[in-house]
Amino acid sequence: MTDLAPRLPIEMVTTQSGLQPATSIPIDYDKRMMVVSGRAHPELASKIADRLGVDLGPVTLKTFSNGEVYCRFDESIRGADVFIVQPTCGNAATGVTANDALMELMVMIDAAVGASAHRVIAVTPWYGYSRQDKKSAPREPISARLVARMLESAGADRVLTMDLHAGQVQGFFQIPVDHMTAMFMLTQYFQDLGLDDLVVVSPDAGRVKLNKKFASKIGAELAILDKERPEHQVAEVGYVIGDVAGKTALLVDDMIDTAGTLAVAGQAVLEAGATSVYAAATHGLFSGAAWENLASANFEQIVVTDTVPLRPGAPENVRVLTCADVLTDSIRRIFTDDSVSEVFGGENQLF
Repeated sequence: MTDLAPRLPIEMVTTQSGLQPATSIPIDYDKRMMVVSGRAHPELASKIADRLGVDLGPVTLKTFSNGEVYCRFDESIRGADVFIVQPTCGNAATGVTANDALMELMVMIDAAVGASAHRVIAVTPWYGYSRQDKKSAPREPISARLVARMLESAGADRVLTMDLHAGQVQGFFQIPVDHMTAMFMLTQYFQDLGLDDLVVVSPDAGRVKLNKKFASKIGAELAILDKERPEHQVAEVGYVIGDVAGKTALLVDDMIDTAGTLAVAGQAVLEAGATSVYAAATHGLFSGAAWENLASANFEQIVVTDTVPLRPGAPENVRVLTCADVLTDSIRRIFTDDSVSEVFGGENQLF
């Protein structure tokens, strides 16, 4: 019986024993990038896509009446590197909560894997549950580790994030984690302001390393607040360690949530003799009574980035810097298999 099925041409290579079939088939392969957005922060995804010169991939996302989330990619993603932009935060404009965003990210990853994407990269500049990175009391979960396991189980090939609450969260993963930082962006902003007699104030002992590097970058002195947390989202500031009298104080942290701690810290610095107070953070969550807390505080400016969408009703002294350029550069380097650490000259691990 004659086999009439078409066959691929067999490439032959020269070995010591003569001509032998090659062990692989050479093909011309053009890599394809797709950027898609969840509903947590479509504005940031649009900025990234514009800078990359691509259109956002079409995807259907909705929430059923029983609260379950649904995803479907509206065109083929087979063989593509799919970058899913989805910080795990809520968004009042699109009607998703932080947990909706997390679950939506999982189903988008699973859908991409099932649709034969070449690689699936979760671009989650705000890594939800990152503060729950250890046991602070008996019988507590380590939720940051759980989220890492969920991302891996869903099928993510790598994660791109920014300013984790604790850099050690990277150790919860068995896939590559690209840890970006907004600190260079923030230090440049305050250098451009040209503030006189500036002192960087660490909100607690756990942020001293970050604040020391921040102060070094802008040529400022360093002070530390003595702070305790009697319970979750409650802070008590004792006194200021360092000289802030007659100076401009800058409080630097990785995030601002309810802003209760920030308001108390700002007041403590002013009572210690500072002439004015600024605040800076990568993640402006501004949940709960954040706007009310900030309205009663005397900050000149509160500077954050757009890793999460800004809630409506922000005071006039809130400034938002975009992190789209940093994320775009990182995405481009991941896609082309270039060094991601060169975005910061290898210094992104110092914070």
